[in-house]
Amino acid sequence: MSFVVSDEVKHKSGGQRMVVTGYASGMVECRWYDGYGVQREAFREDELVAQQHRQPQTA
Repeated sequence: MSFVVSDEVKHKSGGQRMVVTGYASGMVECRWYDGYGVQREAFREDELVAQQHRQPQTA
C-alpha cells in the first residue's frame, strides 16, 4: 500500500483533492468536501495519485 491515512490524493482522471481515510477490501477509502457536504468513495489504488503538499512560505 503506497498511501497512508491522511495522505492527500487525486483521481488520475482529475476531480477533487481527497484525503485517504482507510482501506477496506483492497480499496482505498477517500473523503472530500464538494462545497455542499462531505463525500466518500472507495477507489482502487492504481486509480489515485498522491498530491504534493505546498511548503509554507517563510519571510
